Amino acid sequence: MASRENALLDLTPEVLLKAYACGIFPMAENADDPALFWIDPPKRGIIPLDAFHVPSRLARTVRNTPLSVVCDRDFDAVIEGCAAPGPKRARTWINERIRQLYAGLFRIGHCHTVEVHDGDRLVGGLYGVSLGRAFFGESMFHVERDASKIALVHLVARLKAAGYRLLDTQFLTDHLKLFGAIEVPQPRYHRMLAAALKDAPEKDAFAPAPWPGERAVEEARKS
Repeated sequence: MASRENALLDLTPEVLLKAYACGIFPMAENADDPALFWIDPPKRGIIPLDAFHVPSRLARTVRNTPLSVVCDRDFDAVIEGCAAPGPKRARTWINERIRQLYAGLFRIGHCHTVEVHDGDRLVGGLYGVSLGRAFFGESMFHVERDASKIALVHLVARLKAAGYRLLDTQFLTDHLKLFGAIEVPQPRYHRMLAAALKDAPEKDAFAPAPWPGERAVEEARKS
């Protein structure tokens, strides 16, 4: 189900959190369209945390990469990277209103980034919304090979270590299937969401101290 939101005047970060708690999220038609759609897909993409798959080659990359992985250092740069057109996406859905709303969520501690850096240069990452023990992945990007995949492994590792119960990917893609992503019907998703929102994580999943790649792979592969 999708409905068009034209006024936008009452859409605040706090209202956005209430929408996520109800299982809906906003998107724009494209980066130049100021209007938003509310989305509640009949089938929802999720990555079951206990079934997350790290391919062997990627595990070696995460363990041995010279790139550093940190959280919440530069939200603006991450969303800019996610909004930028690339070889496989000439247009994106991240408009100025989306940027403002999620920057607001970042300021109040409900939006987080996982960032992959080559020295001072951001080469990949992702951002999403955290609420209770649910994490809603919004977008990811890379400008160096495997950088977004490295970010995803670190995200899952941190979520599992902190006791999260739900990793919502919104939609299912062939790329996410490689990591164990599946689709669940809307009623089942809403039950999973309600269970994940009952309590808070056991600890801060996005503490600023970087994790070594070996630890990220070990935590991400735990059942």
